[in-house]
Amino acid sequence: MNGSALISCEELRQNPHSDKQVILDATFFLPRQQRNAKEEYRQSHIPDALFFDIDEIADPNAPLPHTLPNAERFAEAAGKMGIADDTPVIVYDNNHFFAAARAWWMFRVFGHDHVKVLDGGLARWGQLAYSEESMLPSPRPQRCFGARYRSELVCDISTMKQIQQDSGRQIIDARSPESFQGRRSLSEPGLQPGHIPGSINIPYSGLTDSEQRLLPPADLRELFSAAGADLTEPIVTTCGSGVSACVLALALYRLGIEIVPVYDGSWAEWGRHPDTPKQTL
Repeated sequence: MNGSALISCEELRQNPHSDKQVILDATFFLPRQQRNAKEEYRQSHIPDALFFDIDEIADPNAPLPHTLPNAERFAEAAGKMGIADDTPVIVYDNNHFFAAARAWWMFRVFGHDHVKVLDGGLARWGQLAYSEESMLPSPRPQRCFGARYRSELVCDISTMKQIQQDSGRQIIDARSPESFQGRRSLSEPGLQPGHIPGSINIPYSGLTDSEQRLLPPADLRELFSAAGADLTEPIVTTCGSGVSACVLALALYRLGIEIVPVYDGSWAEWGRHPDTPKQTL
């Protein structure tokens, strides 16, 4: 499954059990969306899909939501889902690639490159009138998932401070313009509005077409260029809490840029920290 990070709904439909692959529903909704991803999964999902919960497959001791777990915890979770080192994984969601890209990035962070994102997700699957089911599958646990942490795909706050100070990488923020500019009201205690000074805003919602498929490479290049991003220079991505930043990483991967670190803490961390610079427009 090397090469493209995407698989079409048509291709998955033709080969639903190819190479004993594991299909994961990684749907995640923000609190303001007032939707329950796990309950929606129980009601209807792609046949044989398991639920991948980014809030459970996370560091339980971290103060921020869905923080990356350590390699041991991720390996245990992957093994319980029947995923071994050589298991092809296909991940989708029902919210504009929002958390499917996050799950894709997490597998890559822990050394598993046999992973693809379903282009268009459950929305396009439904548009094509492909079958769905409510039956919950029973995976066969595996004990041979050897998670290997790839630090080059992750940024922490100390690294981000250095990047912001010396302009070592372009910082691209996937949040909406309202959040980026500091015009969205925030209810979280201690969280200030704005963005990391010097960063570029490319909202993740603009990376997909009307069928929720990732834009073709030519359109993505034009979008990044119009926003002022130089694709020949290093890039790090950020967002609100480390989820939609992965959609940017997925889009850049489609453009042949495979090593794009994601700032896991993102604005949930930066916006609360007392000594980080913040800018509003």
